[in-house]
Amino acid sequence: MKSVSRTDNSGFTFIELMVVIVILGILAMVIAPNFMDAPDEARQNKARIDIKAIESALQLYKLDNGMYPSTEQGLEALVKAPESGVLPKKWRKGGYLEKSFVPKDPWGNEFAYLSPGVNGNFDLISYGSDGAPGGEDVAKDINNWEIE
Repeated sequence: MKSVSRTDNSGFTFIELMVVIVILGILAMVIAPNFMDAPDEARQNKARIDIKAIESALQLYKLDNGMYPSTEQGLEALVKAPESGVLPKKWRKGGYLEKSFVPKDPWGNEFAYLSPGVNGNFDLISYGSDGAPGGEDVAKDINNWEIE
């Protein structure tokens, strides 16, 4: 009887491995940009939410005092009773914001506040990632009068 020697060459060939690597590379190129934009979009959404919350606090301030804080008093008037300018008549003890400080925008910059505003009773602006007026994409300004 003849003995048949059998070698088991199971596994992947070099070509099969290269095809899998190329497919994974193509998938990474298609999917990765979607995940890379997510943090920037999340920061922009947070800035919009913060602006809406500050707007609500400003509305409460006006209901209590008949006016918005002046530009000089700034947003700080929402957490600490102003000591200059036209003083509020019925400043709410504890302030108008949930926390005892005015939040910064998601990029760590102060919100710009102007009262009376150019675009309404007050203007509230986050200057985006660059912290300067103007800009595009991530650096684009987020303004209270443009938020629905």
